[in-house]
Amino acid sequence: MHVFISLVRLGCALAVATLLATASGCGAPQERSIVVASTTSTQDSGFFDYLLPLVKERTGITVKVVAQGTGQALDTGRRGDADVVFVHAKSAELAFVAQGESTKRYPVMYNDFVLVGPADDPAHVTGRNVLQSFQAIQEHAAAFISRGDRSGTHIAELALWLAAGVNIEHQKGSWYKSIGQGMGAALNTASASGAYTLSDRATWIHFANKGPLAILVQGDARLFNQYGVMLVNPAKHPNVKTELGQAFIHYLVSPSGQKDIARYRIDGQQLFFPNANDPTA
Repeated sequence: MHVFISLVRLGCALAVATLLATASGCGAPQERSIVVASTTSTQDSGFFDYLLPLVKERTGITVKVVAQGTGQALDTGRRGDADVVFVHAKSAELAFVAQGESTKRYPVMYNDFVLVGPADDPAHVTGRNVLQSFQAIQEHAAAFISRGDRSGTHIAELALWLAAGVNIEHQKGSWYKSIGQGMGAALNTASASGAYTLSDRATWIHFANKGPLAILVQGDARLFNQYGVMLVNPAKHPNVKTELGQAFIHYLVSPSGQKDIARYRIDGQQLFFPNANDPTA
């Protein structure tokens, strides 16, 4: 009788332990998910809304995106707060690898930047190359909105001012406004104030509040915009989900992933062009 009671008590104890474990999630299967720190253009363009359900379908991986400027996204990777970074500033990406924060950079896709501004074009930038256009904006002290957030677009903008012979830190005036925000916010500010700004084409196409703005300069080779993806180095950050992160990257650069990227369109316009197999990208 005592043995029977002991067995009953043991069974009850095990049942309670199982119940507590289930309630706390200990017995539940782990979600196959990763954190990707990515540039705001992939978010603001609607690209991730399109792509992430396909990632889930193809790989079973749930991707949680932290949308930031490229510089901030790379810093998130440096802290080990993301498994993968997906950004668009090649020089900064190569530095990230050189610093041991990742072991490999993979090119994924490209599009281009466009210079947008008020359709009446007070600085007369239309018809010029992009460097002449930046010079004209500075000479006319025409309102210009800079993202000012260390994003890939901001890095590209600063490089264009430099190439145009304008030392923006010393030559900017009240006409130059740095807002420290993403592409959508920069376009909203430019639209509201009738200002010029540099935008990635994908966000521009997806942007609904164009107002008085129009594309004024495009097609210049200096406006090329390459995207790359990197796994955060698990040797530095053991919490990185190496297998899942690498599976996400392999999907992006695979023939299937590249076809999915090419299929993303708005009003018939392709927003990103896959080029994972371009060794120079």
